Amino acid sequence: MCVVCGCSTTAAGEVHEHVAVNATTGDLHYGAGSARVSVPGMGQARAIKLETDVLGANNQIAAANRAHFAAHGVTAYNLVSSPGSGKTTLLCATLRALKEHAPALPVAVIEGDQQTSNDADRIRATGTPAIQVNTGKGCHLDAQMVADAFARLDLHAHAHHTHEHTHGHGHDHAPDHSHGHEHDHVPPHTHAESLLFIENVGNLVCPAMWDLGEAGKVAILSVTEGEDKPLKYPDMFAAARLMILNKVDLLPYLDFDVPKCIEYAQRVNPGIEVLLVSATKGTGMDAWLDWLLHPQEQAA
Repeated sequence: MCVVCGCSTTAAGEVHEHVAVNATTGDLHYGAGSARVSVPGMGQARAIKLETDVLGANNQIAAANRAHFAAHGVTAYNLVSSPGSGKTTLLCATLRALKEHAPALPVAVIEGDQQTSNDADRIRATGTPAIQVNTGKGCHLDAQMVADAFARLDLHAHAHHTHEHTHGHGHDHAPDHSHGHEHDHVPPHTHAESLLFIENVGNLVCPAMWDLGEAGKVAILSVTEGEDKPLKYPDMFAAARLMILNKVDLLPYLDFDVPKCIEYAQRVNPGIEVLLVSATKGTGMDAWLDWLLHPQEQAA
């Protein structure tokens, strides 16, 4: 069960108490209550409190991650999508392109999947350091998982080595990445000195509400999925800074309305940026790299 999203198994005899029924069609809406979710045997007030408590604890760790990243010039992006959108293929292509266009830029990856190290193995094959995080039955990464994984990356050591030379002091962290100091006194870097990609578990629902300490979420939607995804999963696209429409090389063979998809995304998030990309053909990769390498411009 992801906080109170209702993805746990319903016990026999339990009923959903908060469901709206369309009188005309008979359609059911379980997100119409104040908690925007219905869990068998749980009232709306309790669901709201549980979500607030759990996410509040996560957000504290995420804030520490964000301060840590900013203080040491690490720009982290949270890549989110449905399974099969091509985000690992896009990430591998991105890493190869970064090695060509910005060879001195330190880059690392945290890979999230329920099982296997398949994607981390693909990342490592590009020569990029990666840590696989298997979530088991969990459907998303959380901030503590990211903190634990980051502490095991060479990028973490590089960030502290650079920071020692820049600010004249060093830090000694325990393996569990529990920081005993605050970074509030350290001015954040105005440009990325290193990049951290966090590839989340393939899921357009749960990762939307979990802050990992990233600079922004990048929602990847392939043109094989359907242009109405931003309306079906509005929380994710509302939380994203950028939407990448991937696999655009397949557009001649599909009935996919690009302008309508962009309109839907901007309906739920008027400020969202959009890039059209083909990870396999290279279309749009220059614009994507520019977005990554000039964060102060795309954040303006």
